[in-house]
Formats: sequence, structure tokens, C-alpha cells
Amino acid sequence: MSNRIITIEREYASGGREIGQMIAQQLGIPFYNREILEMASERCGVSVDYLASAEEAAPKSFLYTLMLSSNPTRSIQENLPLSDKVYIVETNIIKELAEKGDCVIVGRCASYILRESSNLFSAFIYADQESRIKRAVEQYGVDPRRAEAVLRKSDRRRETFYSINTGGNWYDKENYTLCLNSGALGIELCTELIVDALKKTIFK
Repeated sequence: MSNRIITIEREYASGGREIGQMIAQQLGIPFYNREILEMASERCGVSVDYLASAEEAAPKSFLYTLMLSSNPTRSIQENLPLSDKVYIVETNIIKELAEKGDCVIVGRCASYILRESSNLFSAFIYADQESRIKRAVEQYGVDPRRAEAVLRKSDRRRETFYSINTGGNWYDKENYTLCLNSGALGIELCTELIVDALKKTIFK
């Protein structure tokens, strides 16, 4: 039986990361989010902060990235933009983690990268703007005067990153097993619903 993988894509400040952490804790399996960036940092030989800034930059094109990532054994050439290197390295890391064992992976197009896995459960977490602004200000320390702009910028970056790397629509519900509104349901209930669904599907 192939490993059971839960991937989570999420709008900024929707609580998707927290939901992923709680799912992993309840199921007793590894959780990966920033850890993937740290692994990529080691492989690229640059600092995590520098790599994080490159991670936010969109690669050249979907076809260009597809050509490179289709061959995971191809060496990364020095003349490639760092943003392209980041995606290729993170793609390989995500595949390695999925092969290693059951886990929860947040973001970084994991739902697309692992789309052919037989035991994949992918979730998309979203919320209303008011709930997200409240979380951004209270938990992330975002300036209330800039919160709305931060939400727009962050979501646009994630949507563009997904679109360029996959050729798909980040918001398309057909990309996910389950889509949940954390603003209406709350973090705990979203976690409970996903865990219950997991126990009735890939963890049954």
C-alpha cells in the first residue's frame, strides 16, 4: 500500500497551517511546511531567508519548469534563476517525503506534485476577509492599516505560484478532495472534519 499523504493549500491567514499541524498531531504523522524550505536551503547552499525571498518570485514559465522538473535526476544548472531552482528542489523534496511515509504537507503545489498518488487527500482552506484580517493582525502581527493589502498580495502570490508551476487554477475546487471555510467553521471543526474524512477514506 502506498503512503497516505494529506496536502493543504490555503488562503493567507485562513488558518490552514494550524489545521495541518493539528491533523498531523491527531494522526501521529510528520508535518511539513517551512521544513521543506529549510531542506531546500541546505541543498541550494543559501540561507533560508534568502531562499524564502526567491520562493516568492514566480518562475519563468510553466512549460520551462515542467521540462526541468520532469527529470528529477537532472542537475541544476548554475545559470538558472534561483526561483526556478527553488521549485525544482522543493518538488524533489516533496516527492521524497511522500515516498518516506505518511505525512501532512502544506502549500508549495504539493497537491499537484503528488496528484498521481493513490492515497492522496488534498484540502483547500479559505475564509472570509474579516476573519482573515483578524487572524493576520492578532496572530501574525500585521499592521491593521495594511492587513487588507497584505491579504491581497499574499493570495495573489500563491495563486500565481500555483498557476505558473502547474498550469492550473489555484481556486478550482476540482483540484481538491475537500474545501472548507475556516471563517465559518472554525479551526477546530475544520480539523475534526478532515480527520473524520481521512479515517473514512485513506486511513480506514
